[in-house]
Amino acid sequence: MTNARAAARTMELARELGFDLCGIAQAGDFPELERLREWLERGHAGEMQYLHDARRHSLSLAMHDARSVIVCALGYNTAFPSSTDAPEQTNPRAGPQGWISRYAWGDDYHRVLGEKLEALVERLHDEFREPFLARAYVDTGPIVERVAAKYAGLGWLAKNTCLINEEIGSWFFLGVIVTTLDLATSIGPADAPVPDLCGNCSLCIDACPTGAIVEPYVLDARRCISYLTIELRGAIPAKLREPIGRHVFGCDICQDVCPWNRRAPVTAPPNFQPRQRGEHSLCAPDLEWLLSLSEAEFREMFRGSPVKRTKRRGLVRNACIAIGNSGLRPGEPRYGEIGARLSQLAESGDAVLAEHARWALERLGFSSSLPQAAAARVVPPDGQR
Repeated sequence: MTNARAAARTMELARELGFDLCGIAQAGDFPELERLREWLERGHAGEMQYLHDARRHSLSLAMHDARSVIVCALGYNTAFPSSTDAPEQTNPRAGPQGWISRYAWGDDYHRVLGEKLEALVERLHDEFREPFLARAYVDTGPIVERVAAKYAGLGWLAKNTCLINEEIGSWFFLGVIVTTLDLATSIGPADAPVPDLCGNCSLCIDACPTGAIVEPYVLDARRCISYLTIELRGAIPAKLREPIGRHVFGCDICQDVCPWNRRAPVTAPPNFQPRQRGEHSLCAPDLEWLLSLSEAEFREMFRGSPVKRTKRRGLVRNACIAIGNSGLRPGEPRYGEIGARLSQLAESGDAVLAEHARWALERLGFSSSLPQAAAARVVPPDGQR
């Protein structure tokens, strides 16, 4: 079988397994990876030390004798409103609501995509009899998936640093299989990758509340709401708390405002729809509920969910900020109950939770009766002490 026929069969198998897109790139050193070192030296990775893995600079370091990278995409767009369109409060009798990033409403994409990729590897071994190695990654290895996806012909790297596909926008997950199989690439040797179609548009840059897109195509993770609410384990810098708004896990704003996503098809399978437990949904969740979750309740609700990455402590910290930004005032629904719960947290032995609870209480007008506690240490986003 020629490498062109093998590549076509590989992409056909990926489609049969339910992937929305599949492309193949040569396992070379992509030009964008040369700029990764400078990005890291500028401190833009924050506390994400795993991004300093030297293998990220070259696929040859990730797998010896690798010849091809199979890149697969699975859409997760739902029919639910975007964060920029959804109302701040859907039930006037309830308290304020937060926002969880669209990708985390359902099951953990690492597992869902991982299982599909492993199934594809098995099918490839059935299809091609010659010995070969293949390793599947879904944000779990030293691979910059979106860069590989560009050279597999799946889209272009946008100003918000997401990969955009002209047909389905950017609402999709990426997974890769690095293999010693010699497969024809989706882009011919004489062809260029998909052209950058961002043009003069700067909507994503202008819409970012924290100014995380410091220049087109450059993201300072230390200012990104997704980083602040998920990856950062300590106290969130005070000057970035108000811009976080109601976000309690991740952020979709730069994708919500992207024109290429306005016509993105709804392709999310059932396990990416918002989880519902009783009266509580992960689409615009009730903040008082999040604030009051016990450790056992957190584990039960978020078992097999991306949200478990932030742990209960991080989610409660983020809920404090979202409540502080809610504009809730005396006489409005749940004001007294939320104030009481925040007061309990403000007296807890966890310095980070206590400090964020006090911040929220002050924002809600409870400053005259705040408990005193040691302030949590905050590292500014520029890294200065």
